[in-house]
Amino acid sequence: MAEKTPLSHYLSPKGAAVMRAELRELAQKERPRIVEIVSWAASNGDRSENADYQYGKRRLREIDRRMRFLGKRLENAVIVDPAAQTTRDRVFFGATVTYVDEDDVEHTVTILGVDESDLARGEVSLVSPVARALMRTCVGDVAMLQTPRGPVEIEILKIVYPVAVAAD
Repeated sequence: MAEKTPLSHYLSPKGAAVMRAELRELAQKERPRIVEIVSWAASNGDRSENADYQYGKRRLREIDRRMRFLGKRLENAVIVDPAAQTTRDRVFFGATVTYVDEDDVEHTVTILGVDESDLARGEVSLVSPVARALMRTCVGDVAMLQTPRGPVEIEILKIVYPVAVAAD
């Protein structure tokens, strides 16, 4: 029996590209720059009282930790292109959904991966309560959103997926 992929591993092509770019930036520019500073600081003698050396070593650990995190995330990622979604009348990963709550307030969210969502841009994580309530619904469906104040009914008004770009 096939093992089920954790939802936290899903990533859009754009999200994967952003993570790869950050990893490349850290590996090719930021880390070498800090290594140079640490080498210079180490050559200045007493390392115990050398702030450049201490800060540089700490920054190197942070960079290495972030690079390991990004590398693991990309290695385990399941990249899903929302533009390739064939069932466009239901909410799945990558959908931009407009819904209305009980107070007639309209909300629009895009469902993305855990590492790429940003509520300020209207992007919610695939594992968030909003995304869980919206998944597999159709326009006109009423779903139950679990909030800290209790369940709230939401009605799905619109579902949009990115348009697939034809390769030339």
